[in-house]
Amino acid sequence: MTQLKITETSLRDGAQSLIATRLTTAEILPIIEKMDQAGFYSMEVWGGATFDSCIRFLNEDPWERLRAIRAKVKNTKLQMLIRGQNLLGYRHYSDDVVEEFVKKSLENGIDIIRAFDALNDFRNLKTTIKAIKKYKGHCQGCIAYTTSEVHTIDYYVKKVKELEKMGVDSICIKDMAGILLPDTGYDLITAIKEKCSLPLELHTHCTSGIAQILYANAIEAGVDIIDTAMSPFSGGTSQPATEVFAEILKDTERDPKLNMEVLGEIADYLKGIIEKYRKNGILNPRVMETEPKALVYQVPGGMLSNLMSQLSQQNAMDKYEEVLREIPKVRKDLGYPPLVTPMSQMVGTQAVFNVLLKQRYKVVPKEIKDYVRGLYGKSPAPIDKEIQKIIIGDEVPSTCRPADKIAPELEKLKEEIGSLAKSTEDVLSYALFPEYAKKFLENRGKPQVEEPVKPMEETIQEKDTKEIQEEPMLRAYRVNVNGKSYEVEVEEIGAQATTAPVQPKAAPAPVAPAPTPKSEPTPTPAPAPTVSASGEIVEAPMPGTIVDIKVKVGDSVKEGDLVAVIEAMKMETDLYSTKTGVVKAINAGKGAQVNTGDAIITF
Repeated sequence: MTQLKITETSLRDGAQSLIATRLTTAEILPIIEKMDQAGFYSMEVWGGATFDSCIRFLNEDPWERLRAIRAKVKNTKLQMLIRGQNLLGYRHYSDDVVEEFVKKSLENGIDIIRAFDALNDFRNLKTTIKAIKKYKGHCQGCIAYTTSEVHTIDYYVKKVKELEKMGVDSICIKDMAGILLPDTGYDLITAIKEKCSLPLELHTHCTSGIAQILYANAIEAGVDIIDTAMSPFSGGTSQPATEVFAEILKDTERDPKLNMEVLGEIADYLKGIIEKYRKNGILNPRVMETEPKALVYQVPGGMLSNLMSQLSQQNAMDKYEEVLREIPKVRKDLGYPPLVTPMSQMVGTQAVFNVLLKQRYKVVPKEIKDYVRGLYGKSPAPIDKEIQKIIIGDEVPSTCRPADKIAPELEKLKEEIGSLAKSTEDVLSYALFPEYAKKFLENRGKPQVEEPVKPMEETIQEKDTKEIQEEPMLRAYRVNVNGKSYEVEVEEIGAQATTAPVQPKAAPAPVAPAPTPKSEPTPTPAPAPTVSASGEIVEAPMPGTIVDIKVKVGDSVKEGDLVAVIEAMKMETDLYSTKTGVVKAINAGKGAQVNTGDAIITF
């Protein structure tokens, strides 16, 4: 056997898994040259959630980060993770955007692009692979590992052969949930090595407690490369420690020949960094725990920390175990998608909705609807027909390559962002995260007021609230005083100040409800609104941010009309009218943050 190679993940997946990708460029640059001297095969420093976090939370340009790292790294390959046609976002992008993103990633310093598709539908990797080869990068094709009645060793060997035919340079087994059992891993690697001559890499997480044993078996089976993280960023939901494998393989035929003295210096520096995140609360102690239940629930480390954050935001941590039990049920309903981004977020969010709303699929995020429509690709197994009907009614799912339905977008995006974009890279940032990138570009170069660091994903709902601050936010209530009923409107604290007292108004005479339309709506409705003296309301089914209001005061609406869109847990959910009526008030405008039960629209 040949020398084992090490891909070091601390600056991307290690940081993403443990501290929600809050690692800053200023924390990376002082140690990056030392890391370049350690002898790693590659360092994963970009892609995944780093791009999003730079723009959304750190006020950094991700392209500048990449260029700064590349300027200091002279010996080691730089690696990134990409989600095929999803790039680094949560939807499929047009082929011209995908090609340009790949081109600019390579131009700015990336050597190896690890590409995967959440469904192992490699039609979604076609453009990515072609672009990586066109612009002279190393393309590592991934199989996303999971288990189900259809995910057998033969299934994965066929998928590897498919990638080989597509022209990839190496293969990665991406065990994102840390559920690949050691003996199965040995058999899988052996079977792949018998059928494929390409270099084979193994990626896993320590979540379930079996990662080190898996790596030992994989090394024995002849795996070429393993992913590890420096000890301060290892363990828990991250990867096994780099130093451990450097030490135990020393002077063997598989010795990765890393510089142990340099590794010690790197670890000492990173200990100080991780301690900062432990003290400020971003490093949640629970992500460092071993969770054998991951072998049952198949929840990746990053997804676990995200679930904790979602439930914490909604004061529902007591539902954590129930949500974990719901995840495999949702996954089976949806045809056993591997729980990797974006499917992990989608399945996890749907499980949270199912549990918190006490009714399965009462609310369905837009992304789940699009998945069931076939817009993400082909599910590994058929989607449950009854669940499909609940989610998309009688719509016929698409069976073509999803990107075939997406017209070229790049020129349109350039026009939209206009002079704010100083480079193609800026346009691509806007393409991936329009709202956050636009805000970032508008404020680029301006002095920034440092805000307190917020733990985990608390800032996920932060939006520009300028629109709603321009007018008072009024909420309607029914009040009983001495046996008499009144309708009152109360201005919420934080809305534009008024000095006039609010006067109670006599309740209006009852109005007969408008007739219900004969045709049934196909969309999944939001939870039934509460009836009040002020009329019918559409309320927030969960805490989140209003991203769009589709109606205005005075509009007539029918049952089933789309009236608003809310973002919660990184997913967008459409809210529909459940009655026919006239819009009386917009209670929460675009950008407003709402809690469960808050009135959004009154009819």
